[in-house]
Parts: sequence; C-alpha cells; structure tokens
Amino acid sequence: VLCFFFYFFYFFFFLSFLFFFYMFFFFSFFFFFFFKQKTAYEMLRSLVGSEMCIRDRYQRRVRGLCTLLSSGKMVMMSVLSSALRDIASAERRGKRQVLLRPSSKVIVKFLQVMQKHGYIGEFEIIDDHRAGKIVVNLNGRLNKCGAICPRFDCPASEFEKWASNILPSRQFGFVVLTTSLGIMDHEEARERNTGGKVLGFFY
Repeated sequence: VLCFFFYFFYFFFFLSFLFFFYMFFFFSFFFFFFFKQKTAYEMLRSLVGSEMCIRDRYQRRVRGLCTLLSSGKMVMMSVLSSALRDIASAERRGKRQVLLRPSSKVIVKFLQVMQKHGYIGEFEIIDDHRAGKIVVNLNGRLNKCGAICPRFDCPASEFEKWASNILPSRQFGFVVLTTSLGIMDHEEARERNTGGKVLGFFY
C-alpha cells in the first residue's frame, strides 16, 4: 500500500510539472508573437503624415542641440548685460582697460552716458568687420554697474521710486533709460519730463 501511494504521488507530481512547463511555454510563445513591442524598423515604417513631421522636427532639434553643445558656443541673451558685467569685473580687479565684444548702439549710448558723468574715461570703437569691439579706459571711479532685465516701463512719476530701489543713495549714481528722445539718465529724463524703459544703472 505504501509503495502504491508513493508511486501515485510521484506520477502526479511529474504530470503537474509537465503541465505547468508546457503551459508556460505556450503562453510565452503566444505573448511574444501577438503582444510584443515593435522594433525600431517597424516603428519607422509605420510613421506616416504628421508623425513623420514630428519625428523629423525632433531629430533636427536634437541634432542642432548636440552640435551647439559640442562646439562649446552658447547664444548671448543680453549684449548690454554682458558688457556691463565685464566692465564691473575689470574695475574690481583694478584694470585700466577692458575689451567689450560684441558692440552695439545701445552699449555705445550707455557708455556715453557713463562718460558724461565721469565714471569711465575715453573709449574707442574698433570695426573688425564682424560684431565689432569697444576698448574702454577705466578711471577707477566706478563702483558697480549692471543691466535691468527685463526692461520695465518707467514713467516720469516713478523716477524716485526706481532710483531709491536701485541706487545706494539719492545723490549717488544714475539710472539709465531708453526713451523716445534717446538713451539718457533719469536726471535728464526728469528735466525733459519723459518716461521710458529702464536699461540699467551705474554708481
């Protein structure tokens, strides 16, 4: 009797093992052929119409970003902000001259306002047939300068508020604005009773 039960249990265990093994093999085979993910080749062939346009646009953007990062060049967001940062850095290090590039009309007008009040010396515009350069002579009087981004609107009635928020004192430094009459400091804009947009400051 014991031998009978032993052989019966062994036979039942062997049949169960074969059953689960074949079921696992069958379902694996079934899911592989009917629910498998598409390969890259099949996905590319299935893209039509707008999907191909989206794919090509994305590939062009990624390729352009990789080229930009590999070349080590980045787009300069604000030319004026970069120029004023270079001037302030050179002044802190005690330099007598600073080279600004690229050049722009806004930078030249801003430097003219600074030169008018004696915060910088003479400056020379160099035409290199590219973006241009400006060599600025420093006189050691400038403490700090910078650009205000974005360029907020500043009517004539708010000159005092902007000056008190940006400048260390009422009688020290200037806020530079771009107006319909040109680029000027806030004192001149008050005299002409005209408002504009805030470009930056220096003191």
